[in-house]
Amino acid sequence: MEMALSAPTDLIDIGLNLTHDSFDTDRDSVLARAAEQGVHRMIVTGSDIAHSRRALELVADVPARLRSTAGVHPHHASQFAAHDRNELMALVHDPGVVAVGECGLDYFRNFSSHEDQERVFRMQLEIATSVNKPVFLHQRDAHEPFTAILRDYIGALSAGGVAHCFTAGRAEAGAYLDMGLYIGITGWICDERRGMHLREVARYIPQDRLLIETDAPYLLPRDLTPKPASRRNEPCYLPRVLQTLAHCRSDNAAELGRATTENAERLFGWRG
Repeated sequence: MEMALSAPTDLIDIGLNLTHDSFDTDRDSVLARAAEQGVHRMIVTGSDIAHSRRALELVADVPARLRSTAGVHPHHASQFAAHDRNELMALVHDPGVVAVGECGLDYFRNFSSHEDQERVFRMQLEIATSVNKPVFLHQRDAHEPFTAILRDYIGALSAGGVAHCFTAGRAEAGAYLDMGLYIGITGWICDERRGMHLREVARYIPQDRLLIETDAPYLLPRDLTPKPASRRNEPCYLPRVLQTLAHCRSDNAAELGRATTENAERLFGWRG
């Protein structure tokens, strides 16, 4: 792997699916490889009640390096029952949980009905306002209804939030920035087939609103050399995301890395 940084940097991967079964046999090694590349802290994404619970268990095992989110991805909205709200509330109250989500709308896959997605999204926004924690947001092919719902709550979301795994255009980025949100950039920006437009959009995002993430095990950076035989993404590849982002913005990678870490610390209230 080409090194992205010339000096050790304390990077924060703000979104990875460390509960994914592809990590079941080597999580300790994954964390060790990440540390070798300067990725010392990570936020484990909770996508439903079971994975949010598991994510918090991982945080308890490595509290110096991990925090988590707790929430229900729109794919799983139809499976979320009324009685699940109490467990989700209990999870988000835990100090190891630094954000509510992954929550939002996904009209691309439509694994849950639009009605269920919107109901569960609103419920999580209400929870976030009640516990004063930021939201970890997902949106795909649903920008207009997504922003319409967000605007109903944004004034009460004093802790803010992040548009996780942002892949859209300048208009969408502008709308989220206008609402005070941060923008999370993944290895999508490293993809010469799908991510070239994002390299242009990223130039216009203020440095103090940028966050970086791997979304591992997904979205392995395509400009990584050499690529792992498994094709599995890991947090150790976060510096490649940072390097590509810095290059397209004409920024110094080390300085941009420090800025994204400070942004993550500010949004999630996690001081190193």
